[in-house]
Amino acid sequence: MGENGWHWTDAWIFVSLVIASGAGRHRRSAATRRPEGVRLADVLSTADHLNRSIPDRHEVETAVRRLVGAGLVSVSDGWFRITPDGEQLWRTRPSAGVGTMVDTVQGALIRRHTPGEADWRLGEDDHAAAVQEYAVRSIPMPRRSPEGHSGRP
Repeated sequence: MGENGWHWTDAWIFVSLVIASGAGRHRRSAATRRPEGVRLADVLSTADHLNRSIPDRHEVETAVRRLVGAGLVSVSDGWFRITPDGEQLWRTRPSAGVGTMVDTVQGALIRRHTPGEADWRLGEDDHAAAVQEYAVRSIPMPRRSPEGHSGRP
């Protein structure tokens, strides 16, 4: 923990939000009505990729409340978004390679921001549903064998 109260988990969740947000942008057409941002399952997927662990409900809730309270993240109707202040933090963080990305963000949080406390709750059911959605998405689809198909209708 830093002197002003930021935890490593706060940085882990923030980095996961940023990466998940950027990862989906290329898939959206300019004409879509889908809001910018990501769903909880996307955040959990990225967090698992970064730390080989799915954050529990309390970890996500605590980190998001602190990040929202600091003005770095917003949550609306289940969509997580990085605010302009959050984007600025991300763009101006020290670069130290992918292996230490969460650590460099935590250092930037400690130096530049004070954690806030927003009134946001993550229900057990919502977290469980997002974990389930991520788990289902992670199961590889079986390949169809070309054998036995003659190419005729």
